[in-house]
Amino acid sequence: MPDYDEVVRGRRSIRGFKREPVPKALVREVIDLAMRAPSSLNTQPWNFTVVAGPPLDAIRAGNTERNLAGVPSSREFRGGGDYAGVHRERQIEIAKQLFGAMGIERDNKEKRLDWVLRGFRQFDAPVSIVVTYDRAIHGSDIAPFDCGAVTNALVNAAWSRGLGCVINSQGIMQSPVVREHAKIGEDQVIMICVALGWPDEDFPANAVVSKRKSVDEAAVFIGFDD
Repeated sequence: MPDYDEVVRGRRSIRGFKREPVPKALVREVIDLAMRAPSSLNTQPWNFTVVAGPPLDAIRAGNTERNLAGVPSSREFRGGGDYAGVHRERQIEIAKQLFGAMGIERDNKEKRLDWVLRGFRQFDAPVSIVVTYDRAIHGSDIAPFDCGAVTNALVNAAWSRGLGCVINSQGIMQSPVVREHAKIGEDQVIMICVALGWPDEDFPANAVVSKRKSVDEAAVFIGFDD
């Protein structure tokens, strides 16, 4: 079992998966570990719908069909519009890394479209974990914040067990499709989904490690002697 530093520093987003299934018991183990994440006042607002097999294939097909038809996004979390400045620069930087690894040329519209559709297909992963929270507490930023914490814990727990993940907002872009085939009730708000499976080490994009800003760029220390 890797130690904590190895998990956090070694984890990367996995966008290509082996076709072999993931045992249900192992997914339960990962979720159980992830739920040690902190939450505001111990409210633990998160819930998980774990989808595989034909229901997941139906979600892939519905997502792809609706997006190719130009159906607008119906994601249930608020977006902030297009990124600008340094945030846009980082978005472009990771896209260049991924497209370079995959050999996707800037003017190759077919390959670029196929890459986008991979996200709608949940990256062809054998498992999708849809993270939701109780609609009874909808309207506050606290529940989405807590869901972010548990999702981070989830991908790290999976990595510690040899599984790869990518946090995937495209996979829940067509929320009616996800609700129908994952049988998610209206008492839940769909927050995000996580594609999960065994990493395909031959998939070029899986070797990409995103660049991170330094501690000096991110943190200000107040009141220290040194």
